[in-house]
Parts: sequence; structure tokens; C-alpha cells
Amino acid sequence: MRRDAGVTFLELLATLSIIMVLASVAAPLTKVSMKRTREIELRQALRAVRSAIDTFKTDWNREGDVLLGPLCLKNKLTCKDVAGIYGYPKSLSSLLAVTLTGEEATVKGTTTKRYLRTVPLDPMTGKPDWIIRCYTDPPETASWCGADVYDVTTQSQDIALNGTKYREW
Repeated sequence: MRRDAGVTFLELLATLSIIMVLASVAAPLTKVSMKRTREIELRQALRAVRSAIDTFKTDWNREGDVLLGPLCLKNKLTCKDVAGIYGYPKSLSSLLAVTLTGEEATVKGTTTKRYLRTVPLDPMTGKPDWIIRCYTDPPETASWCGADVYDVTTQSQDIALNGTKYREW
């Protein structure tokens, strides 16, 4: 008696059932993995912008009309144009390029100071649409005062994997 090679309908159903169970386990893991990746990207973007703001503050520090930072002292005209009264940048674009007017610009040929190459995209929204907070704003502010850039946070209202809101990062 000769038997034809092939699979029975029962074997096919068993194989499909196993594949379905594996796929149902893998789908949530993929979703969590993608969310974790975006959270890591958000932390890196926030760290980059906040580090640039801190470096800017060190270079261009001032208290009202009293110039304190080394670049502020060397570039007095530029200082009042790019730094707010507390030494923070007046806008995010100030972190991209500051035109120097002092000794470094004429003697060394250094005409611009850069703190960021580009304003990073918010991984949660996919746009560079950060919520900006001034030095004088309360932590839970809804609008930017427009005087300086003290901190940034995401526009996303979502909850992170650790249970905190992204806006609180």
C-alpha cells in the first residue's frame, strides 16, 4: 500500500494554532519595545537640549545688566541680544548659532558659537515642538513667558512605562 506524501488537515491546524499563540505573545512585546525605544530617545533629546542650555548659561551668564559669563564679557553687544536677564538663551534658535562680536571673532576668526546642530525632534510627537519654560515660570506652566529658555519638555500627555507622565521628565 502506497501512502501519498503531505500533511493532514489536523497537522496543518495544529501548526497554525502554535503560530497564532506565538504571534499573540510577540505582539505586546513589540509594542512595549517600541515605546521603550521612544522613551530612550526622549531622554536623550531632553539631555542634549538641557545640556546645551546649561553650557549656554555658563558662557553667557548675566544678572540683569551685570555681565558675568566669559563670552558675555567678551561680546557685550551680542550678550544682550541672545541672553535673557538671567543668562538663559532667549530662544531655542539661540542654541543653534550665536554670532560673536568680540575679540574671538576678530582675532581668532571664530564668528559663531554653536551649542546644538539642530533642535532635536520630540520622539513622542515627531516634531521639534517642545514646551518651553522660562526661568520665572512655575514648573507646571501652560504657556511660555517668552523671556528666556530655562527648560523644555515634551508636548505628549501620555504615561511612560514607569507610570510617570512624559511631561514631568
